[in-house]
Amino acid sequence: MAKNVRGTIAEIHKKYESLFPLLDERLRRLWAGTEAKALGTGGITIVCKATKLSRTTVRNGMRELDEGISPEDAGRIRRPGAGRKRLEETNPELVVTLELLIEPLTRGDPESPLRWTCKSLRKLSSELRELGFKVTPGKVGELLRGLGYSLQSNRKTREGTNHPDRNAQFEHINRKVRDFHRRGQPVISVDTKKKELIGDFKNGGREWSPKGEPEEVRVHDFRDKELGKAIPYGVYDLAANEGWVSVGIDHDTPTFAVESIRKWWLNMGRPLYPNATQLLITADAGGSNSYRARAWKLELHRLAVELGITIVVCHFPPGTSKWNKIEHRMFSHITMNWRGKPLVSREVIVNLIAATTTTTGLRIEAQLDTTEYPKGLKVTDDDLATIKIRRSTFHGDWNYRLLPEVTS
Repeated sequence: MAKNVRGTIAEIHKKYESLFPLLDERLRRLWAGTEAKALGTGGITIVCKATKLSRTTVRNGMRELDEGISPEDAGRIRRPGAGRKRLEETNPELVVTLELLIEPLTRGDPESPLRWTCKSLRKLSSELRELGFKVTPGKVGELLRGLGYSLQSNRKTREGTNHPDRNAQFEHINRKVRDFHRRGQPVISVDTKKKELIGDFKNGGREWSPKGEPEEVRVHDFRDKELGKAIPYGVYDLAANEGWVSVGIDHDTPTFAVESIRKWWLNMGRPLYPNATQLLITADAGGSNSYRARAWKLELHRLAVELGITIVVCHFPPGTSKWNKIEHRMFSHITMNWRGKPLVSREVIVNLIAATTTTTGLRIEAQLDTTEYPKGLKVTDDDLATIKIRRSTFHGDWNYRLLPEVTS
């Protein structure tokens, strides 16, 4: 007997699957009622198991068949007024309350319940339930889409504080760069690339390899105490399309930054510009080459004295680091070159950087710097007094020159 029931369920299920695309809600109900009536005792249970329809639906289908279908109801799916009312219809204040929760102005209100939380569907439905609305996260999503909302990610468009002299500083830097290039004097863009963990850690991006044989890396990105991290400080020559990267392993300090510039000059700069009397450096406003850092100016002045050339510095306004040429002319290509490759050792990092090239002729030299650069070294007023510095009449904090002389 049990076998006959299972066979009947399977047969009805097969018929239902075949007819389902052609049936609307009413026809499904009537068809299920017809099958149940034909089976007799136990028919409702069998049809419900085969179709996953509720017993109420099947019973309603049977009742409608018994009552007969009038010509007026022939094309109707439900009885007039039948079906569950939409939640927003029974609770007119629901949509208004939801909009108040996510209204941008509300985010700035310290009393807003979502002031310090994310606006997930789960969180929103929880807040609405506390306010007396019985609503699921899925329904909240439906309401939000109806209001014209969608999932949004952050977009990088703001460039920090819009300083009133921002554009003027850009123009000042452009004039300086053109002047130095016209006179055959070197111009470099400097910055620190993102610090990288050394070891068999996952590196973003993908690389071609035998199918089914991805390189295995660690699950967790916990710093390896022996290998530590790599700190690539780069120097990019705008005219020659060449760069230098010192890969430090200690701290990103002004002393490390200037030492990287020194190594660029000795290895690449001086051979290209043997008659140079000046060097223009364009740098970000923060980090190890910050315009506020005393040690940056002190070390640069020492370098100017050592090389016997005037070092001119122009900083980009705060929050505009993406305008620094080294970011998109050198660092971005290094990142693409080592994508998908775990940076398992210091040597691997140096070799991958040095192997970076472009179709436009970019050439990079790289070297490991194992020197220790302790943080927190103080530059006294007496130290600062030895610097021969000339500040520009326009934003002397951002634009200045360090002369190869020592004040008495």
